[in-house]
Amino acid sequence: MENLFGQVITGLVTDENEKQVFVQKSGITFALDKSEGAFKLGDVVSGFAYIDKKHKNVLTTEIPQISATNFVWGAVTGTRRDVGVFVDVGIKNKDIVVSLDELPELRELWPKVGDKLLVNLTVDDKKRFWGHLATEDVFHSIGHFAKTDLKNQEVTATVYRLKLVGSFAITSDNYLAFIHPSERFKEPRLGEVVTARVIGVGSHGLLNLSLKPLAHKMIDNDAEMILAYLTRQPSGLMTLNDKSAPEEIKQLFGISKAQFKRALGSLMKQKKIIQGEFGTKLSEQGE
Repeated sequence: MENLFGQVITGLVTDENEKQVFVQKSGITFALDKSEGAFKLGDVVSGFAYIDKKHKNVLTTEIPQISATNFVWGAVTGTRRDVGVFVDVGIKNKDIVVSLDELPELRELWPKVGDKLLVNLTVDDKKRFWGHLATEDVFHSIGHFAKTDLKNQEVTATVYRLKLVGSFAITSDNYLAFIHPSERFKEPRLGEVVTARVIGVGSHGLLNLSLKPLAHKMIDNDAEMILAYLTRQPSGLMTLNDKSAPEEIKQLFGISKAQFKRALGSLMKQKKIIQGEFGTKLSEQGE
């Protein structure tokens, strides 16, 4: 039997109730909501056929753009460990599934609700709708490479592929981009939308992005954190200084020793702290 689901079909209106008309095609009946038009018995109607979340055969005249050959951006609506992720691609009252087989092995790198995936649509023999992630060729067909210097511009980008060498992304302006592991504090998820800074353009026009702030902003953030900590101490004192072990610094502040020393240097230059043999304290000016 011809698979009608996931296709635009044409059928005959054979029945109705208060809210719906019923369209028949090849012996299968589909419900079509009357809010989509003025339909009457005997009308010939074309629409997109599918099974909705309530497991009902449905026809809609609001034809989705997605198909086996056309990829669309969809928002992740949920996840299921044994199945994959559910994605809204514009089909009324229906999400499609991207199988766990196409997702990262590490569960923490799976897309979360609200993340974006570029997918197409296939239907299996059980009439189940599956989304498949766009390949590199698809991204190269819709994306483009930079021909001008965009350095230090802030961009919004969606991560579409995770590899050991780094994260591949596409910006909101459809520039193809890359994030090296050294330019992030943690690996972004598949489908995560990130705000990044352009740090260069590769030889082929691929934007090189950084998820880290500029160095002076990092120092400012770290310095503010240390200053806030000292302010909360009754004596305005901590036992850490620039000679402390990296492990102690990491445990208390979650930053490297190099970052800690730069932040201390910034605070001392501003005369907000004083360092001594036994630790660091607020100066009278910093209190």
